[in-house]
Amino acid sequence: MNKSNIVKGVIYTFLILLVIISFIPFYMMIINATRSNSDILQNGFTLFPGGAIKENYEILMSYMNLWRGFLNSLIIALSVTFVSSYFSALTAYGFCIYKFKGSNFLFVAVLVLMMVPGQLGLIGFFDLVQTMGLLDSYIPLIIPSLASPFVVFFLRQFLITAMPIAILEAARIDGASEFKIFHIIGFPIMMPAVATMAIFTFIGSWNNYILPLVVIFSPEKYTLPVMMGALRGSQVAQNLGSMYLGIAISVVPIMIAFLFFSKYIISSISAGAVKE
Repeated sequence: MNKSNIVKGVIYTFLILLVIISFIPFYMMIINATRSNSDILQNGFTLFPGGAIKENYEILMSYMNLWRGFLNSLIIALSVTFVSSYFSALTAYGFCIYKFKGSNFLFVAVLVLMMVPGQLGLIGFFDLVQTMGLLDSYIPLIIPSLASPFVVFFLRQFLITAMPIAILEAARIDGASEFKIFHIIGFPIMMPAVATMAIFTFIGSWNNYILPLVVIFSPEKYTLPVMMGALRGSQVAQNLGSMYLGIAISVVPIMIAFLFFSKYIISSISAGAVKE
């Protein structure tokens, strides 16, 4: 066995161990979701599932409408993902393709905004939403995603390395409008990067807790993270099995998003690694 095979064996072994270690918390969560509270407290961790999943589900549903929160979070997350992906792609395309007076200043402003934590403007945002009469609605959770500085920055950098300008010039010579060029040529080329950012945008919106907690007041409009946060002060918190079940249900969309769209992350990285 030569030296390179030994190195590969060590690397693969390390990666396999890393995958196992990363999977253990999810496995514990799923297993504990099927166990009773007394079983978890008395026996601790076990590799085998229990038979209390129905009881845990009934206790969880007796306190809150879990699936209503699931639907609310799904509507908001999908809306935010679509709005952020499309308009950020349009903005990044404009910064990359069109050179106009003040474009560099505007892009620097985008970079500066990217460095400012969103929590700093939370009080001002609440006052603005209250003045506009949009409290207790989903509009304040969706519309701000029109301006996503990090997504714009990421897509612009991707375009610089992946966009063949000659194709755009050929389309203009053929008489295509600028919007048609964007939708027919620009957006498909950006799709790997857009899909990558869409995954992270969806996950970020799904896990968003502070903003929905501030602007949403009606329990029937709560998102799933807000509902799960409310469980900590309820009787359900005394039943660990129900808590684990609620958390397990809340992470299912995130796992599905990574399962089906992780290939786009690899495509985005490989496409941006080589400049043509």
